[in-house]
Amino acid sequence: MSRHDARQKLALEFGATDIVTERGDEGVAKIKEMTGGFGAHNVSEVVGTQESMLQAIRSARPGGHVGHVGVSHDVQVNGEDLFFSHVHLHGGPAPVRRYLPELIDLVWEREINPGKVSDLTLPLDRSADAYQAMDERRAITVLLSP
Repeated sequence: MSRHDARQKLALEFGATDIVTERGDEGVAKIKEMTGGFGAHNVSEVVGTQESMLQAIRSARPGGHVGHVGVSHDVQVNGEDLFFSHVHLHGGPAPVRRYLPELIDLVWEREINPGKVSDLTLPLDRSADAYQAMDERRAITVLLSP
């Protein structure tokens, strides 16, 4: 689900078959339409807002799974709504340190290109600007340089 050209192009390049641009109730309705009224079996929620979490839960079919990997921004999940949706909610911080040595080697050996996702480079002392650029969707992710 994306409304931003750069993210859509990257998603298609990595294998996405469909892009849903609608949000909220319209986005949920589109997912239900695409799945014959059932909803998606697996949904990832990475934005961390109230709207995106509810959209993810409501887009999942009964018995489906929502993987929450973003940092929450005052997200409240009603236990009763979750209970009656029959959706499994899983999440936690990404275990970055576990994968970092392997990923650094892959970048060093030029087997993966972090530039595919990092579409803006800023100096380290402009990290606040980096977060603002991502928040305003002017960048997918930002590579900070020393």
